[in-house]
Amino acid sequence: MSLPQPLLDALGTTVTRTEALAGGDLSQVARVTLADGRDMVTKRGPLVDAEARMLSAMAHVHAPVPQVRHAEHGLICLDYLPPAPATSAGWRDFGAALARMHSWDGQDYGWTEDYAFGDVRIENAAAASWPAFWGERRLLPFLPHLPAALGARLEALAADLGDRLPASPKPALLHGDLWGGNVHFTDQGAFMIDPACYYGHSEVDLAMLTLFGQPDAAFWRGYGRLEPGFEARRVIYQLFPALVHLRLFGEGYAPMVTGLLDQAGV
Repeated sequence: MSLPQPLLDALGTTVTRTEALAGGDLSQVARVTLADGRDMVTKRGPLVDAEARMLSAMAHVHAPVPQVRHAEHGLICLDYLPPAPATSAGWRDFGAALARMHSWDGQDYGWTEDYAFGDVRIENAAAASWPAFWGERRLLPFLPHLPAALGARLEALAADLGDRLPASPKPALLHGDLWGGNVHFTDQGAFMIDPACYYGHSEVDLAMLTLFGQPDAAFWRGYGRLEPGFEARRVIYQLFPALVHLRLFGEGYAPMVTGLLDQAGV
């Protein structure tokens, strides 16, 4: 996988080696070594330029993300960050960094453009309230793709969100897909990769981070105090990524969706 010749001309070098990297379910990812000794990560896909805009927005508020070196339609180039083992200190510092990112306020819930995970469109238009946004943009779009019984339960939950979620939490800048695989540890600390940004309730990122595993306990010390009722809201927020996985990867994720609805009591 080479780079466009105009880009190589601008860099004043050539590619000497490429190596495919993990994380290519929804895009092509590679480590590119240049003749001058620099290493970059290249990502190719239909929405990677949108990802570059998200990374730039996160960098603007001093969040730990790889620097975008080049972006064009279908291609972005990022700093290569050599991986290192996770440590408790790294998790603590990452918790503090995520809390700082969440402290930045947006004007509305949502984002300036829609996004997608593969064939799953992610609608980001603003809504009248946070419960309305979560119901209309994150849960109800999956109804046409669910069996009737499961869809009825999801619809019942969406109708009840006004009593389950805060009406107007601070619109925090969210990573939007913050599972453990998108927390990349290096010798310089943890970086967030592969964002799907929008503004919303900060607990959305925390719910995603605990869907497929648990961060080190030091993360919570770094992040700080959680609002009362987080555990009840967490399962509601975890439903969105569970529904995405059900759409993308099939019926193996149906028990996860069903289990979360059970926990939500619908």
